[in-house]
Amino acid sequence: MKEEENTKNNRNLLEIRKKYVPKAVYNTIPSFISKANGSKMTDVEGFEMIDFAGGIATVNVGHCHPKVVRAIKDQAEKYIHTCFHVAMYEPYIELAKRLCEIAPGDFPKMAFFANSGAEAVENAIKIARYYTKRSGIITFENAFHGRTLMGMSLTSKVKPYKLGFGPFAPEIYRIPFGDVKLFETFLIDHVAPENVAAIIAEPVQGEGGFITPPPEFFPQIAEICQEYGILLIADEIQSGMGRTGKMFAIEHWNVVPDIILLAKSLAAGLPLSAIIGRKEIMDSPHIGGLGGTFGGNPVACRAALAVLDIFKEDDLLHKAEVLGEKLKKQLEIWQNKYDIVGTIHGIGSMLAFEIIDPEANKPDKEKAIELVNLCHKKGLVILTCGKYGNTIRLLMPLIIQDEELEQGFKIIEENLQILEKRN
Repeated sequence: MKEEENTKNNRNLLEIRKKYVPKAVYNTIPSFISKANGSKMTDVEGFEMIDFAGGIATVNVGHCHPKVVRAIKDQAEKYIHTCFHVAMYEPYIELAKRLCEIAPGDFPKMAFFANSGAEAVENAIKIARYYTKRSGIITFENAFHGRTLMGMSLTSKVKPYKLGFGPFAPEIYRIPFGDVKLFETFLIDHVAPENVAAIIAEPVQGEGGFITPPPEFFPQIAEICQEYGILLIADEIQSGMGRTGKMFAIEHWNVVPDIILLAKSLAAGLPLSAIIGRKEIMDSPHIGGLGGTFGGNPVACRAALAVLDIFKEDDLLHKAEVLGEKLKKQLEIWQNKYDIVGTIHGIGSMLAFEIIDPEANKPDKEKAIELVNLCHKKGLVILTCGKYGNTIRLLMPLIIQDEELEQGFKIIEENLQILEKRN
């Protein structure tokens, strides 16, 4: 017992982590969490932190929301796993029904479940190729679609996501994000539209730096897809589940995708992803062609159903809009006040800001990482992202209290002042 107690500090646990977990499994902060609630986390030494990372947009409803916890406990006491392929259960079909009802598009839809965002991407590509009988997939620069073979192939950034892990899947074509004009020549010089099964895009590029395209981009992409019989897949894994103030970020462009992918905040932290699409597309593969042992686990499905209840009962989309307004106002203040704060990216409550070297007017990855570390020491968790790793993204739970939000702002500002003085 005494030996076990000695491990209950960050330093000792970190030594065990280094001994048994590969270094490639990256960590943002050197803390081991013992409990989390709402918008706060506490480590094994009792150090409390405000969470502006949200498990990388995975706890939009907050850590351990009481309704989610109750649903998990209730389901776990009934049955934890049967495999939907073996013995079906109601939470799976109820969740599929509710997601199909709220997803954009006035047409019949179907949905099924996997475990992660990367699995959702893999399945969407499988379905698109099966339905269209084509092989080509168009993706975008700065995109991130996961760490599986197909996910890496679709992902843009080489290091750290792809370096040394090739060769990658064939028939992947990449084009700059946000520029429709390039499509005309691209579909002549690089791939014939008759060979393209789908275009996959994040409405707001997550790991890419919270980049949003111009207003006309997605409507024009949708027109191209319709003209050539290409499917449009919206990767809403980070931008979905209310993160931008709408349940699905693609709704900001009034565009209806053929397939929508969800994960992360869908089940408030439990591993679950969803592939939702037009009925004729989703129902095209043969029996047995889709699935997986753990996909749509009943406990995860119950958690997701609770999440949907929370959005409806607590008017969480409105809270996301209000949070987005507060974030934008604060980021604009910092942008005007500090030379090291560069461009602001994102939409709604999915916002980020760049840290730059003002003299050279270049991205400053080192200062961004230093800001993360300084904030952690003061009790705030933030994350970097972007092509150059210099963008600070803010993904606090949508239920965050005003005093926690203001305290988080205060910590960031104090450390921006420290970094600014070093220029």
